[in-house]
Amino acid sequence: MKLFSFLGLMGILAFSTVNAQSVETVKYEALHEKIANYKDQIVVVNFLATWCAPCVEEIPAFMEINEKYKDNPNFKMLLVSLDRPKIIDKVKKFMLDNKINAEVVLLDDTKRMNEWIPSFDPKWAGNIPVTIIYNKGEKKVFHDQAMTKFELEDYITEYLN
Repeated sequence: MKLFSFLGLMGILAFSTVNAQSVETVKYEALHEKIANYKDQIVVVNFLATWCAPCVEEIPAFMEINEKYKDNPNFKMLLVSLDRPKIIDKVKKFMLDNKINAEVVLLDDTKRMNEWIPSFDPKWAGNIPVTIIYNKGEKKVFHDQAMTKFELEDYITEYLN
């Protein structure tokens, strides 16, 4: 019996690890499409990088919020890594080390930064972290600095109600 329990636990851990290591590489047009596909939900899109200290500092709060709302069909969190694609293995390790429980995509479009940055918000100067919150397909919040757990939750509860 202990063997079956151990094997079951190992299977769950293996699935969690595989799931957590999944990182899709996208161009900015595909990222816009992905966000548009969640048109009936509140979508929290957070732009970050593994080398960005304020980004790393806000991750625990974002993961706590995602854990709280992830089963709500009207909520979606999407983290967008701005790391270079050649270090995708580092991004995957970073996800595991930081217990990231949200979907992560790696934006592979550094050559067109002057196009995609203003496509998300004309006020965006390119700094990170940046959080954009969409409600039913409409951009409601553009926050171009680290966001606290309380700020994030206030926005989410405002749009969920």
